[in-house]
Amino acid sequence: IVSDASGTADSLLVGGGGGAAVGGGGGGGLTYTTGQTLLVQTYAVVVGAGGAGAANVAGNGSQGSDGTASTFNSLSGLGGGGSGNMNYTDPSTSKNGRNGGCGGGAGGTSTNETTTGGTGNPGSNGGTNAGRFAAPYPGGGGGGMGAVGGNAVDANTGGVGGNGSANSISGSSVTYCGGGGGTAWGNGIGSAGGTGGGGAGGSNAAGTAGTANTGGGGGGAGGSGVSNVGGAGGTGVAIIRYLTPVTTGNYSFFM
Repeated sequence: IVSDASGTADSLLVGGGGGAAVGGGGGGGLTYTTGQTLLVQTYAVVVGAGGAGAANVAGNGSQGSDGTASTFNSLSGLGGGGSGNMNYTDPSTSKNGRNGGCGGGAGGTSTNETTTGGTGNPGSNGGTNAGRFAAPYPGGGGGGMGAVGGNAVDANTGGVGGNGSANSISGSSVTYCGGGGGTAWGNGIGSAGGTGGGGAGGSNAAGTAGTANTGGGGGGAGGSGVSNVGGAGGTGVAIIRYLTPVTTGNYSFFM
């Protein structure tokens, strides 16, 4: 954007949500900054992309991909962490969620252990498999800006996605950065994504993508004997609101 006069502005930066595998993808990070002094110059604005989902392949699958950051004026809203997949090999880390603006949910495992969700900063952590290592191998929900991702509900059901956080910079209250719902690698049950665009986990099906322009995490993919794909993270958003000089306005950037 080109600032043709010095003034003051607020900004909201929401990173892209994390992609899912079996666990739910983490929501993007949210950075809300008020009272910034803008000079007469051109400012670059980058809107974060959602991370790609990964197939719930048998054996040693890949984690979902992280979302990317939204940036403006040396500030950033970080991308959400990708989720963990199903993994038979210990100590492989692909069964764990990835760190990000909000942490990705844990995947499933057949070894006697607790798979871990990723760490969220500034948001919440992803959920775990709650120590459930029997078929159909459930995973955790992705973390959201407002709440941690849920741990696996039971042996058949993935954790719910963590709720996001509301902001009114656009003129009305909008909730952003919800975590994706987890599912189980086999013929299990997918859970709901968090408020703020988190995608639902698939029940013996592909996961639902996070909602565009909210930074919601993708929902996990389930299904024994098939290769369904976890939902992609939703794209982020950048909103710049000029407060002074007298001419004011909102500038919203979408991907």
